[in-house]
Amino acid sequence: MDNNSQFAINVSGLSKSFNGKPAVIEAALQVRVGEIFGFLGPNGGGKTTTIRMLCGLLTPDAGSGNCLGFDIIKQSENIKLQIGYMTQAFSLYEELTIFENLDFMAHLYAVPNRHEVVNKAIAELGLTARANQLAGTLSGGWKQRLSLTAALLHNPKLLLLDEPTAGVDPKARREFWDHIHYLSTQGITTLVSTHYMDEAERCHRLGYIFQGRILVQGTKEDIIKHANLTTWELRGDDVANLVPEIKKLPGVEQVAAFGNALHVSGRNSKLLCDSMLTCKGGNYQCLQISPSLEDVFISLGTADVG
Repeated sequence: MDNNSQFAINVSGLSKSFNGKPAVIEAALQVRVGEIFGFLGPNGGGKTTTIRMLCGLLTPDAGSGNCLGFDIIKQSENIKLQIGYMTQAFSLYEELTIFENLDFMAHLYAVPNRHEVVNKAIAELGLTARANQLAGTLSGGWKQRLSLTAALLHNPKLLLLDEPTAGVDPKARREFWDHIHYLSTQGITTLVSTHYMDEAERCHRLGYIFQGRILVQGTKEDIIKHANLTTWELRGDDVANLVPEIKKLPGVEQVAAFGNALHVSGRNSKLLCDSMLTCKGGNYQCLQISPSLEDVFISLGTADVG
């Protein structure tokens, strides 16, 4: 990869269809070297297909660009050697031991001194005493850590992580993200897809894909500003009972419950403001707040994407 290049991923116009049904439509994506880029969107939105095109597992029907300085069409084999790819589902061999799984992965990537490298990785995991334990007997959190270790054995420059923390407990998720940030300080770039808003906020920049189209990308602040969304919070003990009536008010485009509060959002700020002022008083508190990422992404998913 050219050391002067600022992007680990720089692609445009990526498209892919399956049986005539578009999965990704003219996707453009730029991820800087050392950046943690969060890739968000609903199930079936195109996240996994995009990731697989970036790492050479799928050939795009159209589009072009570079990943780690290599052409994604002509040099996909070069890309595969320099990325670490981690799927949502545990993809190592459950009937093999921890050592055997890592040793096999190190062998596939022709890692020099692989037994030494594998033993060191197991020690860093804190699993030396359990190196001969079958991988299938590990908890979800330990499987995730083992998978990440396997993806890092060959010192990749880019990590592509497809919903890596799905089904993992909060403590394991926090430890995982702490490690991803450490890797970022070492110059390793990460593109990670996630459904968790707290994880999205840990990323340097974000992209949102819906129905195969990347609708927006940038920092959290960029995305919230781009949405041009106004949000009010309505708080009270029985506020959920108001949802049917709130949805009928002028300017209201979406209503989401957050405990004893509702987030009421719309793009016509004046119209929404006038409607929400009618809710003030009585047993309810009503005030305008900054939209959350979740408010914005729900809005993007309900907007006309053309």
